[in-house]
Amino acid sequence: MSAGQQDEEVLHGGNASARVVRVGSTVRKPWLPTSDSTVSYLRTLHRRGVDVPLGHGRDEQGRLVLDYVPGTMAMDGAPLEPNLVHRVGALVRRIHDASAGVPLRGRWDVLIPAERPDLLCHNDLATWNLVIDGDRLVFIDWDGAGPSTRLWDLAYAAVSFAHLFPGADVHDSATRLAAFVDGYGADRELREALPRTMVRRAAAMHDLLRRSHESGRQPWGTMYVTGHGDHWAGTRTFVDEHLDDWRRALAR
Repeated sequence: MSAGQQDEEVLHGGNASARVVRVGSTVRKPWLPTSDSTVSYLRTLHRRGVDVPLGHGRDEQGRLVLDYVPGTMAMDGAPLEPNLVHRVGALVRRIHDASAGVPLRGRWDVLIPAERPDLLCHNDLATWNLVIDGDRLVFIDWDGAGPSTRLWDLAYAAVSFAHLFPGADVHDSATRLAAFVDGYGADRELREALPRTMVRRAAAMHDLLRRSHESGRQPWGTMYVTGHGDHWAGTRTFVDEHLDDWRRALAR
């Protein structure tokens, strides 16, 4: 039975994706110029033991067909408990290790490039892209994947999973940050570089939204004036104001 003959359930939750629907055990979303590269990357990660949604070509409407991953979004339960955050850190490490040596060539659309990229990364490892189904943890929405670095990708993930957002309890956030980085198994160099890089990464997200608003680039331009701009400006300030707390947590 074709997708057109089956019920399509519109999936919600993302900020930047166009119309995404579920059809049976699959997800259908727009085919992008980067989709060939993304599908190939996912196939490589799967071969190397990472649980990811695999691509299955295009449907009769030309949409990308991916595995549907059942479960709930991590953002619905955020901030997450430290033991779960620890497991997420370990998953991010598996993704990074499995990405090592994968050629960077391909067509990519990295919104916030890293300096001297040397590793293919998801680039949006956050609670809004993590599906939880019992003990199963799966990152979805790989459309923004592309060349980056461990540190740059880790900094963004750490902000999200440690819940380093305005109004958060600093002690609790520091505890989650330590759990995340311990789960990742970060070495001393990464731990020392991470606090300041988290500030830079939050600032870079705000800059992307601001520039998109100025240039009319969607959907990020609209996101800038509908709360996301203020959120990331506040996040940058919050992370910067508590650098000593993060450093102490990571030095334990």
